[in-house]
Amino acid sequence: MNRLSLERYIAAVLRHRWLVAGLATLVMLALTAGAQFVVIKNDHRVLFGEDNPQLAAFDALENTYTASNSALIAVAPRKGTVFTREVLVAMEELTAAGWEAPHSSRVDSLTNYTHSEADGDDLIVEPLVEDAQALSDADLARVEKIALSSPEVAGRLVSRDGRVAGLVINFVLPEESDPAVIEITDHLRALLDKARASHPDIDYYLTGIIVMNRAFNDATQDDLETLAPVVFLIIIAVAAFLLRSAWGTVSIVLVLVFAVNTTMGLAGWMGAVFSPANSGVPIIVMAVAVASSVHIVAATLLGMSRGLDRNEAVAESLRSNTYPVFLTAATTSIGFLSLNFSDSPPFHVLGNYVAFGVSCAFVYSMTLLPAVLSILPLRAPRARAEGLPFFDRLGAFVVARRRVLLGCVALAALALATGVPRIELTDNWTKYFDDRYEFRRHTDFVVANLTSLNTLEYSLKADREGGITDPKYLRTVDAFAEWFRSQPEVSHVQAFPDIMKRLNKNMHNDDPAFYRLPDDPKLAAQYLLLYELSLPFGSDLNDRIDVGKSATRMTVVVTSSSSQEHREIDARATAWLRANAPGLATEATGMTVVFAHLSRRNIESMLRATIVAMALISLILIGVFRSVRLGLISLVPNFIPAIMTFGLWGWLVGEVGLAASVMVAISFGIVVDDTIHFLSKYLKFRREGLPPTEAVRSVFRNVGHALWVTTAVLSAGFLVFASSGFEVSWALGLMVTTTILFALAGDFLLLPTLLMALDRRES
Repeated sequence: MNRLSLERYIAAVLRHRWLVAGLATLVMLALTAGAQFVVIKNDHRVLFGEDNPQLAAFDALENTYTASNSALIAVAPRKGTVFTREVLVAMEELTAAGWEAPHSSRVDSLTNYTHSEADGDDLIVEPLVEDAQALSDADLARVEKIALSSPEVAGRLVSRDGRVAGLVINFVLPEESDPAVIEITDHLRALLDKARASHPDIDYYLTGIIVMNRAFNDATQDDLETLAPVVFLIIIAVAAFLLRSAWGTVSIVLVLVFAVNTTMGLAGWMGAVFSPANSGVPIIVMAVAVASSVHIVAATLLGMSRGLDRNEAVAESLRSNTYPVFLTAATTSIGFLSLNFSDSPPFHVLGNYVAFGVSCAFVYSMTLLPAVLSILPLRAPRARAEGLPFFDRLGAFVVARRRVLLGCVALAALALATGVPRIELTDNWTKYFDDRYEFRRHTDFVVANLTSLNTLEYSLKADREGGITDPKYLRTVDAFAEWFRSQPEVSHVQAFPDIMKRLNKNMHNDDPAFYRLPDDPKLAAQYLLLYELSLPFGSDLNDRIDVGKSATRMTVVVTSSSSQEHREIDARATAWLRANAPGLATEATGMTVVFAHLSRRNIESMLRATIVAMALISLILIGVFRSVRLGLISLVPNFIPAIMTFGLWGWLVGEVGLAASVMVAISFGIVVDDTIHFLSKYLKFRREGLPPTEAVRSVFRNVGHALWVTTAVLSAGFLVFASSGFEVSWALGLMVTTTILFALAGDFLLLPTLLMALDRRES
């Protein structure tokens, strides 16, 4: 848009201000109607793309055996062990009630564990505990001995010290799983409330995949319903305090509300799916909408304080800010659109709708905002009388100390950058939520007292159908299981050979010497058939053996919580397989493995995205400023803050997961805005004939306050994320806030010193 067209546009908006405001309102209301159709998903699988190879492997394993849609209930008496009549009665009641839970397909517990033993020539297969109330002391001692000595029970359904017992309910979810998850968790919570009332001396804890999915739903609702209003109030307070104009703040709030409503309305019309990872869309749009409109309002107020009337001040503000605001909207949109490279689909939604919201904020800032500023009884804030304004003094300080500042900022950046190698990329689904959520509190107890929820799953293939009873296959699988049991980070291994050892002992009159694998494949097949025919309903081996009896499932429980450690033990296991059993299995799978690779895959994909986004933004800035040198200079104060943030995080925290993979793209698209405003004004003053030092002073005087306001508002908006109960959200909020603050320091202390050092050309 050339200057003549811009002048005509400004005149038309101000002349038809009521019409412009009315049309903007109609558009906003039409789109906002779609907000009622926004979808909130409570399935953790939304974090993974359809082409995720680890998820594809996990799906293949679940299709072969059974899906891992489970809930785990831990039963912990306040005194003593679980091997008492009261606790075992409570376990029996819970086990029976578990079958009545909605969509339940299988219940495994300490009491219904299918124990087998010999009775003469017969094989007896029955639940470990029946009619617990009638058990004698000798019976209790027998149950305890069997449970704590069984590799299939100890460390899985009962803790090795006998103080906590476990019950696992598996569910078959319908295609529309979200309502089912809420129905199941509500039912289980009511069930446990009843159990607590019946057995007040026993504590109950609920965790598992199903419960985590419910926590996803709760966290999304909390962030949308709680954080967004908090950000809204903070932005109003910060803008009012810094602008010192009530009507100026009202105009900004209108742009903010219009932009957010339009964005969420479109998301609803388009059927967008929200989860904790992208529930911050309205918050980010609010912050960015304020940042785009603050410059126009601040310049209008500044013009009025210099004696211009309201309409002329609005027109002058649009003349000087239209181009920079357009550029900032374009570069911010590019930064967020680069999230489409992410391996995690929720970030696609985040990037696309924030980019749309940024575009809406620009459109409303160019239409609704000037119309409203012309309508409202706007008054310039009363000028302060004390000496030179703050930003005049800051500009003078930067000019006078430019060499020292350049060296100090460089040293500070280098010092913080040394913390980058200390960062460990890790994603642990059991710690995605903080302890305000019952899921996290209960999960921590289960992990500390019963069993870890981090597992590696293997499908171990025999060379033919029915081959799982071949002694060679059984010995190989058993060797693999024993290798895992020897690893320090492994707490339990559930493997098919353990069943065959027990059956071999049973069929030899429970002689302990025969607790070993059978040597005859036909005899082993007969043992397995006899055992399967003896199993009660719902306790079959379909979750451990495939239909053709050509593969078995092995589950390895690991105590470590680090994604790096999970990848390392999987790599060691893969090396063992290559050396000792080629063809038996490939890499591990399971939800733990999928999460272990999530942050790394996202880092790799977002690294490419960030390079593309930086290249596009660089080309735009080079074209806009018509200078390769200034375009490249503009990247320095925007790229260094991200490095400083990662370095500071490495020194203070050390671990970061999914948030790190998208932080650079998000923050780069945001922080470049202030640089554009600074450079645009700098070039304007240089073209008017000012030398670099005087141009820098003039920039501080004219846009210093606006840059400070936008940074304060953006920082306040993203800092609210730190109060989220979802790890990805609070980590992202803290990292982006830190980067924005470092970027402001860079724009005030580094960018002007670089310009004065490198742009020595006199006009």
